[in-house]
Amino acid sequence: MSTKLKLYVGRKIIDALDKATKFSPTQLQNLIHVGNPVEKSKVELNLPMNILETHLGITNVNHILKIQPDDIIRSVNLVRDRANRKISFEIDRTIFMKDVMENSFLPDLNFKPRNMVIEFSSPNVAKPFHYGHLRSTIIGNFLSNLNTFIKNKVTRLNYLGDWGTQFGLIKIGVDHLNYDTETLKNDPIKLLYQSYVHANKLAESDPNIAEQAKALFARLEQGSPEDLEAWRQILDFTKDELAKTYSRLGITFDEYNYESMYSAKEISSVIEALRTKNILKKQKDGKEVAEIGNDRTVSVMKSDGTTLYLTRDIAAAIDRFEKFKFDKMYYVVENGQSDHFNALKSIVSKMDKPWADRIFHVKFGRIRGMSTRKGTAVFLNDILDECKELVVKKQIESPTTKVPITDEKTSDILGISCVIINDLKQRRQKDYDFDWETILQVKGDTGIKLQYTHCRLTSLEENAGAIPATVCNSEILKEEEVTILLKQMAKFQDVLHIANEQLEASVLVTYLFHLCNHISKALKRLQVKGMDPEVASQRLLLFNTAREVLKNGMTILGLTPLKKM
Repeated sequence: MSTKLKLYVGRKIIDALDKATKFSPTQLQNLIHVGNPVEKSKVELNLPMNILETHLGITNVNHILKIQPDDIIRSVNLVRDRANRKISFEIDRTIFMKDVMENSFLPDLNFKPRNMVIEFSSPNVAKPFHYGHLRSTIIGNFLSNLNTFIKNKVTRLNYLGDWGTQFGLIKIGVDHLNYDTETLKNDPIKLLYQSYVHANKLAESDPNIAEQAKALFARLEQGSPEDLEAWRQILDFTKDELAKTYSRLGITFDEYNYESMYSAKEISSVIEALRTKNILKKQKDGKEVAEIGNDRTVSVMKSDGTTLYLTRDIAAAIDRFEKFKFDKMYYVVENGQSDHFNALKSIVSKMDKPWADRIFHVKFGRIRGMSTRKGTAVFLNDILDECKELVVKKQIESPTTKVPITDEKTSDILGISCVIINDLKQRRQKDYDFDWETILQVKGDTGIKLQYTHCRLTSLEENAGAIPATVCNSEILKEEEVTILLKQMAKFQDVLHIANEQLEASVLVTYLFHLCNHISKALKRLQVKGMDPEVASQRLLLFNTAREVLKNGMTILGLTPLKKM
């Protein structure tokens, strides 16, 4: 639905109050929700009493209850149920139907578009694209899609970990295994990982390897042209390889940044500012640390003058604000990094940056036991390949299968849909177990259910033998199932608002599962094919609108809606 009905009710509430309020109808509209009245054929918009009391300081609602019925508001009542007390505004069904049919799939939610920077995925060069990066990628893509949908300006940023002593180890491993540039170009991520593992094994028996690695990284930090050129070439290969995986997931980035952009040489002015403001304290061993709160210190510079991850994040945050002037910047990184981001925010604040409170750590839990069924490999492409194969196998084994999936792209999209939905249906900050059987269920609440419902609605229009109406006629759409489905569609706006406020995809996933259930029930009751042309066209309009809501919800989650499966 559009905001018009909510704004109308909000204006009526404010006009009815006999004292000034600090809220406008625009602010009030996000607090008004589509209700679930006992009489299912009725339409209600509800405002909980606790919101009136806490947000507006209103405890006496007699003036609101005296709002007179009109063409839009049929009645106003105070409702007490087990959950809470609320003021219920019964809305004219015809007006509600027209509004939902015209506006439910593209609700207007945002009156003040914001400038958002969202850092997500951020894998390390030469290490497997592990589960933490997968969750960051899926959740970050959802937040980017959601903010784009509500018309915020979004910069999707991938910050690749390509710096630190471990990259001295990689160089040693590459040289020892005699990998030339052409060899690395063909499979950079796996070969660099092999090089890293190989160098670590060498270091176990030869202590000099670790010292060589430190020396190599120090040369990189100080800007050795030859070393930097070779390293940048490796980064380009890695970025191209990652882009293929992201493309498979349907994900793009506006910016690729690297830790190496913020080497000691490049960020000397930031380090000097930290020293000038007395934020850094030198220790006896030569390290420089910063105090965080009253009870702990964090290292910012090593004793040999090289930087740490935190140092580079401070410089990166400053650089990003200068470049993007963001209203908010999200770091989509697992729970275990809370201390790091608290330190980042604290230090940036001590540097007197007025935008320090615009930095947010979007935390998430871990995936336990993520591997292929054949072993313990954690390269993402291996997981996705197996998912694709198992989707086809499961579908062939299903007794309801009519035509087996033979299209590679369809099976890949289905497999990826299963992985994404299995992740996003979990509460963001909870750990969960990676279980192949649960992820790939043909029945139940999975990515397959969403794709199947979308395909079913697409097929309905193709085979109904009817043309969808362009204008809603409530006199024809009289059935209770119509009202129930419309109310569920109207909640799309409420759900997106809650998902955005809580940064929680599971809210939207749960909503879409419920929407699919309501669509399935309505399809059984509201036949289209073979019906009177006017009835068929009105019902097709209803189902097409439901399909658009479902499609937009799926797209926000990061799925590619299929038309056939």
